[in-house]
Amino acid sequence: MPTFLDFEKPLAELDARVAELRETAQAGSLNIDTEIERLQAKSDRLLRDTYAKLTPWQKTLVARHPERPHFKDYVAGLIEDFVPLAGDRGFGEDKAIIGGLGRLRGRKIMLIGHEKGDDTASRLRHNFGMAKPEGYRKAIRLMRLADRFGLPIVTLVDTPGAFPGVQAEERGQAEAIARSTEQCLDLSVPLIAAIVGEGGSGGAIALAAANRVLMLEHSVYAVISPEGCASILWRTADRAADAAEAMRITAADLKQLGVIERIVPEPVGGAHRAPDETVHSLGDVLSEELQALSTKTGGELRAERRAKFLAIG
Repeated sequence: MPTFLDFEKPLAELDARVAELRETAQAGSLNIDTEIERLQAKSDRLLRDTYAKLTPWQKTLVARHPERPHFKDYVAGLIEDFVPLAGDRGFGEDKAIIGGLGRLRGRKIMLIGHEKGDDTASRLRHNFGMAKPEGYRKAIRLMRLADRFGLPIVTLVDTPGAFPGVQAEERGQAEAIARSTEQCLDLSVPLIAAIVGEGGSGGAIALAAANRVLMLEHSVYAVISPEGCASILWRTADRAADAAEAMRITAADLKQLGVIERIVPEPVGGAHRAPDETVHSLGDVLSEELQALSTKTGGELRAERRAKFLAIG
């Protein structure tokens, strides 16, 4: 059974009833297939209706779902011959950001992205996807390496934000984020960023100042979390849903505002219900966008990228 979110309680009840009836049918001689089919159809219909009208706050919860595909899942499903490259050559290795060389549908690329982890041990190891300065400096190193060898870059963004701890500030967190953003804008190779979960604050834009910014349908992208915004405006995180509504953090809003170029549809019920389908759908879109950018010169790519971000707002 999947992990159900708070707003999915009616779905959870229906699915539990269906599972109970299936067990009864397997254990006895009762023929209840018709009732199971009826309830399953009702559950499928409720799932479609629920996800067709998600609020921004509900989309935030979906974007944070623990079973949503993470960086390692995209590597496993899309990238051949992946060779991870570690360290910033200055301080150390930050596992919140992973990067390396590989092939996407036969095309050589540099892949960089956040990894949140999917259980307690891995979440602690990857610091919940919150990078420290050495993570962004590693990303800069890999972007420069790709630029030197003419390799297109794909970044997968999924972070609540850069790590806000004292240690990160002591090592120059703000400067590292600014340098990473600057490096994105200065590249002469194609750069495509995909927001695959949460895109939070400077921790996200440091990898997303790209020629093409894509978002999965139920991802969110904002300068601050809804809880953080609510705490500033209303002195309480309890109004996070109001903040999410006001901030316009959904893919549809950001497409309308010109912040992103393309929305990648998710399976009915969100990426966590069909992760393999989601991974391959994003792979299709990334391949299309890389092909479209492959004919542009380095000067054109750099000029278009800078003009795009100067025009926002």
